[in-house]
Amino acid sequence: MTGRKAGRIARPLIALTVAGILAACGSDDEIALEDTAPETIFQRAERELARGDADDAARLFSEVERLYPFSEWARRGLIMQAFAYHQDKDYENARASAQRFIDFYPADEDAAYAQYLLALSYYDQIDQVGRDQGLTFQALQSLRTVIERYPDSEYARSSILKFDLAFDHLASKEMEIGRYYLKRKHYPAAINRFRAVVEEFQTTTHTPEALLRLVEAYLALGLTDEAQTAGAILGYNFQGSPFYDDAFRQLTGQGLAPEAAGSGWLKSIYDRTLRGRWL
Repeated sequence: MTGRKAGRIARPLIALTVAGILAACGSDDEIALEDTAPETIFQRAERELARGDADDAARLFSEVERLYPFSEWARRGLIMQAFAYHQDKDYENARASAQRFIDFYPADEDAAYAQYLLALSYYDQIDQVGRDQGLTFQALQSLRTVIERYPDSEYARSSILKFDLAFDHLASKEMEIGRYYLKRKHYPAAINRFRAVVEEFQTTTHTPEALLRLVEAYLALGLTDEAQTAGAILGYNFQGSPFYDDAFRQLTGQGLAPEAAGSGWLKSIYDRTLRGRWL
C-alpha cells in the first residue's frame, strides 16, 4: 500500500475515532447528570450562564427540571431555563418555559417575572417597523397581563413603558403605510390609515403628523370641510408643533382656515376635544 493510499484511509479512521470519543463523552455526561445532585447541576448551569454559554445553561437547567421534577430545584431550574433561553435569543423556548412556570406555579413569587419574561420574548422581536405586527399585539397583550395581574411588582413600571413603546410601534406602522398611499395619490386608502392613528392611537407621538397628512389628503380630494377640521384639531392640541405650521400654510394657501366645519368623523373628534374627552 502506498503512503498516499494509507493517508486516505487513515483520515476517515481518525474521524470515526474522534466522533466515537465525542459520542461517548456526551453519553457519559448524561449518565453523570443522572447521578448528580440537583443543586450541583444547577450551579453548573449558572457557571455556563456566567461564561456566556446561555444555550448550554438552558439545557442544564432543563435537566434539573427533568431529573428532579418534584423538587424545589425543579421550580428554580424552570424559571432560570426561561431566562437562559431569552438570553440566547431563543424566544420560542423562552416563551414555552415561562408559560410552563406560570401554569405550574401561578402563586409563586417568581410568577410575575415569568410573565414579564414571556412578554419580553415578544417585545424584543418588534424592533423593526416592517416586522410582523402579530408580535406587537402579542407583546401588548402579555405586557398588559403583567400590569394588571402584578401591579405592585417591580416589573409593572417597566411593562408600562414597554407597552407605550409597543403601542407607538403599531401607530408607526399605520403611518408608514399611510405615507406610502399618500405619495402614490391613493388618497382614500391613505386617509383610512391616518384615521386609524387619530382614532385608535391618539396618545402616541404620531398623532400630529397623522392630522397633517389628513389635511393634505383631504385638500387633494377637494374635501375642504374635513381638511379644515383636521387642521383645527391639530391647532387645538398641537399648536406648537411644526406639523401645525405646515398644515396652517397649506390651508391658508388655498384661502382656508383651520376651523371646524361640516359634520363628519373629524367634527365629532373636534367636539370631544373641546369637552376634554379626546387625547
